[in-house]
Amino acid sequence: MFNRNRSLRRLAAVTSLSLVAGCGALSSGSSDDQGPIVVGTTSAPSTLDPAASWDGSWELFRNIYQTLLSYPTGASVPQPDAADYCAFTDGTNRTYRCVLHKGMTFSDGAVLDARAVKYSIDRIRTINVPGGPAGLLGSLDRITTRGDREILFHLNKPDATFPFVLATPAMSIVDPDDYPASGLRKDGKVFGSGPYSLKSYEEGKQAELVRNTRYKGFAGLHNNAVTIRYFQESGAMVAALRKKQIDVTYRGLAAPDIVSLQNNASRESLQLIEGAGTEISYLVFNPKDSWAGKLAVRRAVAQIVDRPAIAHKVYKDTVDPLYSMVPKGLTGHTTGFFDDYGDPSIPKARKILQEAGITGRVPLTLWYTTDRYGSETAPEFQELKRQLENSGLFTVTLKSRPWKTYEEGYRQGEYPVFGRGWFPDFPDAENFIAPFVGDQNALGTPYPAPRITGVLLPESRRESDRANVVKEFEQAQQILVDDARLLPLWQGKQFIAANEDISGGEQALDPSTIMTMWQLSRKTSW
Repeated sequence: MFNRNRSLRRLAAVTSLSLVAGCGALSSGSSDDQGPIVVGTTSAPSTLDPAASWDGSWELFRNIYQTLLSYPTGASVPQPDAADYCAFTDGTNRTYRCVLHKGMTFSDGAVLDARAVKYSIDRIRTINVPGGPAGLLGSLDRITTRGDREILFHLNKPDATFPFVLATPAMSIVDPDDYPASGLRKDGKVFGSGPYSLKSYEEGKQAELVRNTRYKGFAGLHNNAVTIRYFQESGAMVAALRKKQIDVTYRGLAAPDIVSLQNNASRESLQLIEGAGTEISYLVFNPKDSWAGKLAVRRAVAQIVDRPAIAHKVYKDTVDPLYSMVPKGLTGHTTGFFDDYGDPSIPKARKILQEAGITGRVPLTLWYTTDRYGSETAPEFQELKRQLENSGLFTVTLKSRPWKTYEEGYRQGEYPVFGRGWFPDFPDAENFIAPFVGDQNALGTPYPAPRITGVLLPESRRESDRANVVKEFEQAQQILVDDARLLPLWQGKQFIAANEDISGGEQALDPSTIMTMWQLSRKTSW
């Protein structure tokens, strides 16, 4: 159902925003004195509809939509945002209750109530996009509401991580009058309740964000407007930074550019902010492929791949070798692939194949995306091809596509072996295991792992103290090592490059490494 009065409310909202922006431009203390802060990234959204996305589109969603819970600066566990209060109502972690702030509205003035919250999350499961965020809601049985402000989430099993799920941008609250219940919104428009409104959007080029004057939540905006520019590769993005065409860069800085900035930042009146990261890169093997579906082939690849060489030669040590799907720094991290395979060894890989009756070169096609994970992706896959072919055991063909069509391809099972990256939904070891297993997962292809999905994850979700679930996660990681369907390659660090007059870069990354644009400001305006 669509609201006939919607257009009138939108016109009023646009007028209100224009007046506010105009007043801000006259204020000597406004960040808009010098125009919007311009952020460059190589990670463009694949969609504007939260029901379709389990990927880097969340970066934009966090800033224009709102979730019941989110992460204030410095928080590692979710705190209320659209909600005034949230908590489990029982000792078994099976009923979760949230109460909205009073007087909540979307950016155009439409009412945001308990019905809107229920509708937003129900439609994710109804639409059920392959490889989409419905996979996050496996523990949700049903949602009920009480009055206009109270929402109850009834779980089908204990799940102490459910608040983390509600804090993901996939659970963004949308207006039932604007978003179809059984299909995706396709008009390219957005009306959320987040810190910013989406003023304009050009796919693959830029998004213009302006302050949402109706926003109610914890975010304190240090600017009135942000423009996000999308680049195809790092070199052009860094060149734009050096020419003062953009103010900040994030996501997709190539290793040579990072090294150059490290060496020249102060001389160029730039700053480079480095921090620990939990981004990971990994290979996915399609079990339906005639070669990638063979366990011996996957294990032989695992035995050949030289992670330190990739980290050093391709990424100039701006990433670290990774030997488990759970990155360093999270409770439960192991080094399973190193423990089982040790250093790269051609003789060991040859023996694995021979014992499976494979004596000739194995043909493999490796796919990667050209515009999602940074400029080093192509050199990384060239290095993988070199390593595998130099072993004398494999013949490798490389193929690539832009993300828009690449994503469709892996969801349809087209690729024998393909590269993926993962930015965490939330900072917990579960989020580096659960999304990749089960009938619905982020890989777009079923990965039955009954002991993980039926025993280990359920046991871990009963425990609110995540320090007490190390044993379960260690066992789950060993199962992933034994199957070798997922091959971790490296763990990234976080780098933000910015002009020297920009403040807030250190505070702008939430625990899932999403940039919260409202933290950015110009030093000259404060």
